[in-house]
Amino acid sequence: MSTEHQAGLSDPEQQVLDRIERARRRKPKVREERITLAHGSGGKATQTLVEAVFLEAFRNELLEPLEDGAELPVDGHRLAFTTDSFVVSPLFFPGGDIGDLAVNGTVNDLAVSGATPRYLSAGFLLEEGFPVADLTRIVESMAAAARAAGVQVVTGDTKVVQKGKADGCYINTSGVGVLATGHRLGIGTPRPGDAVLVSGPIGDHGVTVMLARGELDIDSDVVSDTAPVHGLVADLLAAVPEVRALRDATRGGVATVLNEIARAAEVAVVVDEAAVPVRAEVRGASELLGIDPLYVACEGRIVAVVPGEHAEAALAAMRSDPLGEQAALIGRVGDDPPGLVLLNTTFGGTRIVDLLVGDPLPRIC
Repeated sequence: MSTEHQAGLSDPEQQVLDRIERARRRKPKVREERITLAHGSGGKATQTLVEAVFLEAFRNELLEPLEDGAELPVDGHRLAFTTDSFVVSPLFFPGGDIGDLAVNGTVNDLAVSGATPRYLSAGFLLEEGFPVADLTRIVESMAAAARAAGVQVVTGDTKVVQKGKADGCYINTSGVGVLATGHRLGIGTPRPGDAVLVSGPIGDHGVTVMLARGELDIDSDVVSDTAPVHGLVADLLAAVPEVRALRDATRGGVATVLNEIARAAEVAVVVDEAAVPVRAEVRGASELLGIDPLYVACEGRIVAVVPGEHAEAALAAMRSDPLGEQAALIGRVGDDPPGLVLLNTTFGGTRIVDLLVGDPLPRIC
């Protein structure tokens, strides 16, 4: 942190920032003896689990960037490879189901890696007694989503476990895409002066799934935004090849993506709350649930970081695609305080937007 910035802080503010910095310097360690739902939230517990257990064991130069997809050099070509698992509950919800979610989620991870998605695998974990009609509906949904995205499901696997040992149906999908030569995206590349954009209203998917569970007496017309974003990304990269970083805002929402960028690039991300697009229904449901829409998952929205001078061109490119009609510039990248996300609130104050500690919305993807 610069001396000038430090001088402008009160002692309590500086103490908070110092504590955060010390905590981040500590070697990650899982302190819980057993896995909790928070370890799957995409927040602090997930980050610690990934870094302390998986990255520690599997560390290599292809894994270490911890991007949404790994870049694989193959005979002078570049491929992107990604994998994801889907345990959403309920399996069917307004706007989609676990089938198209599995296809779109993996296509989108390839897309934000800068790749053209080509091939998918599909692994099914089924519970004894699961209705064949439901499985058929899910598979037909996957097939339709694959056709819409221009990808093929080329291999797969099926396992069945005893009744009570699962929850109907879980799906794992892996994907392979082709990367264009030259341009590389990465969450460690943003620089001060860059612009931060989102491709549309946030939080639709997470709120839709929560309301579909029927645990809350809330009526809403909101539907999941699950959709493949590779066309939107292609338009954006064609218009603005200088794009620094792309992420789809799934588990942990936009707030988690911005924290990952701030930490990896050692920059500050400053967001204007009034500029963040949120549907009135999503905002209202989030208030009743006691959660911030910034942390609610999307399944058809991307966060993009572009050089500031290209912000308008990037917005125009996004808005030319049906999935990006409501794209917005929500913030800027600064240099202080490094590693943190700050929110300029509608009330005129500023607060830190940190990673989630718990999991207010489990099993939404």
